Amino acid sequence: MAKPRHSRFDCTPGCSVEAAIGLIDGKWKSIILWQLLSGTLRFSEIRRNVENCTPRMLTNQLREMEADGLVTRKVYAQVPPKVEYSLSDLGRSMEPILRALKDWGDANIGLYGKPNGHDPRDAA
Repeated sequence: MAKPRHSRFDCTPGCSVEAAIGLIDGKWKSIILWQLLSGTLRFSEIRRNVENCTPRMLTNQLREMEADGLVTRKVYAQVPPKVEYSLSDLGRSMEPILRALKDWGDANIGLYGKPNGHDPRDAA
């Protein structure tokens, strides 16, 4: 497993939350993990499913998650190169967390959208 980004956690209440969030921080990692819940995907398939992520950013995010032990990468020796990504056991263990985030998002997405140019948070 990769060296943790935070070399020392002080074990105050919440440090385990900080450690967990540190693995999936950023805009794309949780979305990529969500896509990989369905099974092994090639880079181009992930790219199609994560529409607004640039290829460079997707590559960086996948590399970080591979280094953190969340994603496994399999390279096939062929031309053109074929690379497949899948969740490791550690990555798969995040499934309940990702599903809970999705459920919360489904229940509350209306609070944060701007339907018809109106932001519900401005109702006060």
